Amino acid sequence: MSGFEYSALDATGRETRGVIEADTDRHARSLLRERGLAPLTVEGITRSTVAHTGRGERFSRPRLSRKGLALVTRQFATLVRAGLTIEESLNVLIEQTESAGARTLFAAVRARVLEGQSLSHSLAAFPDAFPQIYRAMIEAGEHSGRLGEVLERLADYTENREGLHDKVMIAFIYPALVTVVAIAVVGLLLVYVVPQVTRVFANLGQTLPLVTRILIAMSDFARASGLFWLGGLAVALVAGAFLLRDEGRRRRWHGWLLRLPIAGRLIRTVNAARFSDTLGILTASGVPLLTSLQSAAAVVTNLPMRAAVDEAVRRVREGGALAPALGAAKLFPPLVIHLIASGEATGRLDTMLARAAEAQSRELENWIRGLTALLEPLLILAMGAIVLFVVVAILLPIFEMNQLVR
Repeated sequence: MSGFEYSALDATGRETRGVIEADTDRHARSLLRERGLAPLTVEGITRSTVAHTGRGERFSRPRLSRKGLALVTRQFATLVRAGLTIEESLNVLIEQTESAGARTLFAAVRARVLEGQSLSHSLAAFPDAFPQIYRAMIEAGEHSGRLGEVLERLADYTENREGLHDKVMIAFIYPALVTVVAIAVVGLLLVYVVPQVTRVFANLGQTLPLVTRILIAMSDFARASGLFWLGGLAVALVAGAFLLRDEGRRRRWHGWLLRLPIAGRLIRTVNAARFSDTLGILTASGVPLLTSLQSAAAVVTNLPMRAAVDEAVRRVREGGALAPALGAAKLFPPLVIHLIASGEATGRLDTMLARAAEAQSRELENWIRGLTALLEPLLILAMGAIVLFVVVAILLPIFEMNQLVR
């Protein structure tokens, strides 16, 4: 039998989607009618379709967002722990998924499973949708016979990683939004409002106050060369992005970021939390340490820190311990190194790594909370100072005119 992806209408007129096994598409339509469904489309999932889906053009490959992957993993884990087979679980995911691309993706995975391939090998055909750590954990779960338990851990991991990403993004959305609005308001004042107001002072024949002259000079500068500076900034950003495509320059840039007082600590904490969480969940799932380290290195976005992990992999392969190998570069927080050393000494490396990840996540959350609590009043004070400067610069000549009239 072959797999067929279908869409059909049930007795209430609602459209349903799924995968059905049949000899031909006519047989599939007949089976759907026996279930009380009115088939709309029935498409066979062939080997060529799977190959095209998995290795087609880059922009046509089906993908999953981080949120989508976390949700699907939790659903998959629940179905497997409930006793459903992998084929049945994939079929349920196909029926419940609203995205057409995700349905095609899971249908292709299910077709490979029906052909006799393991789940991990079926997922390996779609590296853009399922990262290396995801596939390594599922392979370990299949080999150990604890796929349901591993999927639960993987669901926790994907949800925690997405939560960490959301915390970092949400924390800086408000300051960034306020900064953009402030720049836009100041630009609007300097380009349009200030020239119309200060035009009244042009025929006074008296010396304007210093703040008013500064404001007029700023307005003239913004009107004369504002677009030039905006264009230059855009060109600089594009040129910077192009230059950072070189790995050597990007490594030096990442190293400079690590030396910054606040940003450097945040980068260390984020990457240490990702690394500890990933390595802990892999080792707890039964993945060998060297394989776990290689997979965990992929989630470290800072290049010097990733190079430190790669060097640690080399030293561990030669028989060294993980903690001193990782601590030699002095890039990871000391707490993480101490907990790893404790885990190696007691044989509870996965537990200590989980504690290290939790500690780093908690520290990151505290740092973000403190930064946002500090940035919000500073931004408000900065905007208030700018508005006060503009108001004073405009009102001072008016007050002087009133005094002259009296």
